[in-house]
Amino acid sequence: MRRIKLIIEYVGTNYNGWQKQKNGIGIQEIIEKAILKSTGEEVELFGAGRTDAGVHALGQVAHFDTNSQIQAEKYFYVLNKFLPDDIKIVSSCEEKQDFHSRFSAKQKTYLYKFYASDTIHPLKEFDAVKINSKFNFKLAKKALKYFKGTHDFVSFCSSNTKVKDTTRTIFKISLTKQKNGMFVFMVCGNGFLYNMVRIIVGTIIEIGQHTKKISDINKIFEQKDRTLAGKTMPAKGLTLKEVKY
Repeated sequence: MRRIKLIIEYVGTNYNGWQKQKNGIGIQEIIEKAILKSTGEEVELFGAGRTDAGVHALGQVAHFDTNSQIQAEKYFYVLNKFLPDDIKIVSSCEEKQDFHSRFSAKQKTYLYKFYASDTIHPLKEFDAVKINSKFNFKLAKKALKYFKGTHDFVSFCSSNTKVKDTTRTIFKISLTKQKNGMFVFMVCGNGFLYNMVRIIVGTIIEIGQHTKKISDINKIFEQKDRTLAGKTMPAKGLTLKEVKY
């Protein structure tokens, strides 16, 4: 029995997230079916993170166990024959049996893309979200430092989360503006709560739009109240960039 690690890139637009669903199609299910067609084996694929419906990935990591004799480094080529154009395996390799794509992960990096405009730009709408044109980029950037470090992020996660430990560490966080007017938010941490990235982005955007103040951030952390933070931004702007072990 060998353990195979996959690096996966996908567009989440047409799927109900990573996880298998009873009432929809998950990316996990699509790849498991490709493995079945390739090896004749029914396997369970374990992902590094359960990305939501509409969320994309540049570097999702997953693993499965197999008795197949296909060379580990060729799995990506074999599986891609059975995968749709919006889901592809970037690379594959063999790992030790104690490797786990989720529990062995040390840090994850997410990107969130948005643009400020009075009108929708169709080509940007693919993986970015439009916000009001009155956005103070410099002010929003000043707010980032308050999220860095170790904090209880209970105010920045979905109110129906079942996770008991809501403390997470942010290693890196940035906001850049591209030449085409696109804003790219990047955050790297040891783990993220449900909707945490999308709520942090929503809070930073509201600061840049002067509907919240930078001084509000510490109060939001202290009062542990989800209703005080910004809105949850749409899923399509979010991309899982990388997972490190």
